[in-house]
Amino acid sequence: MCGIAGFLGGLAICEPYGVEATLQRMTSAIAHRGPDDVGHWVDADAKVGLAHRRLSIVDLSSAGHQPMASASGRYLIAFNGEIYNHLTLRESLDDLIGGASLAIIGIRWRGHSDTETLLAGFDRWGIQGTLERAIGMFAFAVWDRQTNSLTLARDRLGEKPLYYGWQGAGSAATFLFGSELKALRAHPAFEAAINRDALCLYMRHTTVPGSLSIYRGIHKLAPGTLLTVSMRSPEPLISTYWSGADVAERGIANPFVGTAMEAVDALECLLKDAVNRQMMADVPLGAFLSGGVDSSAIVALMQAQSDRPIKTFTIGFHEAEYNEAEHAKAVARHLGTEHTELYVTPGQAMEVIPRLPMLYDEPFADSSQIPTFLVSQLARQHVTVALSGDAGDELFCGYSRYQHTARLWNMLAAIPLPLRRAVAWGLTTFSPRSLNRMARFLPMSAGWANPGDKLHKGAAVMTGQAITDLYLGMVSSWNDPGSMVIGGKESATLLTGHRPKLAGLSDIERMMALDMLTYLPEDILTKVDRAAMGVGLETRVPFLDHRVVEFAWQLPLHYKLRRQGQGYTTKWILRRVLHRYVPKHLIERPKMGFGVPIDVWLRGPLRGWAEDLLSEARLKREGYFLHASIRQKWAQHLSGQRNWQSQLWCVLMFQAWLAEQSTPTAD
Repeated sequence: MCGIAGFLGGLAICEPYGVEATLQRMTSAIAHRGPDDVGHWVDADAKVGLAHRRLSIVDLSSAGHQPMASASGRYLIAFNGEIYNHLTLRESLDDLIGGASLAIIGIRWRGHSDTETLLAGFDRWGIQGTLERAIGMFAFAVWDRQTNSLTLARDRLGEKPLYYGWQGAGSAATFLFGSELKALRAHPAFEAAINRDALCLYMRHTTVPGSLSIYRGIHKLAPGTLLTVSMRSPEPLISTYWSGADVAERGIANPFVGTAMEAVDALECLLKDAVNRQMMADVPLGAFLSGGVDSSAIVALMQAQSDRPIKTFTIGFHEAEYNEAEHAKAVARHLGTEHTELYVTPGQAMEVIPRLPMLYDEPFADSSQIPTFLVSQLARQHVTVALSGDAGDELFCGYSRYQHTARLWNMLAAIPLPLRRAVAWGLTTFSPRSLNRMARFLPMSAGWANPGDKLHKGAAVMTGQAITDLYLGMVSSWNDPGSMVIGGKESATLLTGHRPKLAGLSDIERMMALDMLTYLPEDILTKVDRAAMGVGLETRVPFLDHRVVEFAWQLPLHYKLRRQGQGYTTKWILRRVLHRYVPKHLIERPKMGFGVPIDVWLRGPLRGWAEDLLSEARLKREGYFLHASIRQKWAQHLSGQRNWQSQLWCVLMFQAWLAEQSTPTAD
């Protein structure tokens, strides 16, 4: 795993530092992504520069140094990622060309890195043709000397990040790109103008979604796409080589044909191959293990294919409601892994918070970022690569919100919209505290924690006209962020005005697909990438082998969500695979989140820090938020009247990020 950066055009603006020194500044900013090696390449005549930081994983020799040129000399690449089938691709190249004639067309294998394999593929099949054959995760930049054009590419599901955009005008106009925003900020052309529309979307989603970044003019390359730009054609040309939405539609239209047990067998075979490929490394390798279905399945398949104990890592908490470490230990003991656990105190967890703005590089407010960083830090003390069980919920229907939202919509859809509006208005006329008191007299509220807050949130989504409206409300932090951000408005996203058709999908499948396209790359994968790369740890996600994703979408929903007695079993098919390796009693228990008690900390040890960031004078001075509503929610949270943890953490993470910027500039 590595970090990349570079630019096209605007050499004049680099003169105070020099072109090489500018690239050095960019790579220094992301040195944590690649502490083992650094490389720069410049073509002053073409006004292009590529830079690379290397975390050596495969081929530790100098033959893996980047930026790397293809054997033909046509392509130069700065590559971040892993191509898990690159040895198979090499065999294909040898077979197609003939080993004896490889030298004739200029292909001479200098080492065994996947980067070299990619470049040979580009020479033979072209860039897109090679990516269509590749299994892996990646973000890279390729300079084509023949066409004088720059191509950026990102993997199919968005495991690896890639930012880009034009900054400046005239002779100073510069196209910047990099693995993280801090690399772009290190370039003298970077303007650092905050995008208030992106801030609105962040307030809803707790992350900046879609192709936007927190900065004006800077974008994220969408998963499964290629971008080509040149000085002759400065408007980026973006094309799609793989579409998650299309995969979902095709899978539903062409379902798996066979019995349930044949499907289980097929999934096990496919997952074993994906896991086996992702165990490719020339450095120590391990896995995160929470003891839940997803991570246990990955670890079980790793151990089944290893002749030595797999190294596994778990973070534990002394608070029972947040602790899964005992479950993970039991799974590890059964599988025979070399298990390491660390019980974290609240003080240790809170020590991470000052590091978050630097780690995440733009506002990011999923509070599970804290334990994710801690488990990455733990793993890095022992290994350089860790596999994870991320994406099992999105692919195999693991989130309970899918069922709850579908059930609620079925009830709401039977009620006329005007009546729903009236009920919503009636609920919000009472405070959550009053509703809590009234709920005590209702038999169905037994065991329902803080029903007043839940009823208020339910009232906010009762007026939706489709299940996707209801789902958007359910996954939103702030329901009307446009009313909070001064000078900002929400632009369309895949969850609003740009929703894919997803023809043929049921309501639950539609929510799963939207999560795969949005929540997975924008939240889950972003969280893991920044936390792990912040300590120089490569993470791999076997469930995101695109062959697994494509197969999962061919499975009928009842293979994932299966009625059992009075309830439903989530991830049914994945559980059946896992039960072949781990006894049911070690796995079957209610799902727990990977979180920390932010709500309690904000009323206690974090109160002073939060009060400073949320002070009325500060909010007024900075001019991004309408302060009155934020101050009201802060007061209600402190009093215990409401739990505004999610909303306040959103504001706090922006405020902390803003304070981290050396020269923040408003529109």
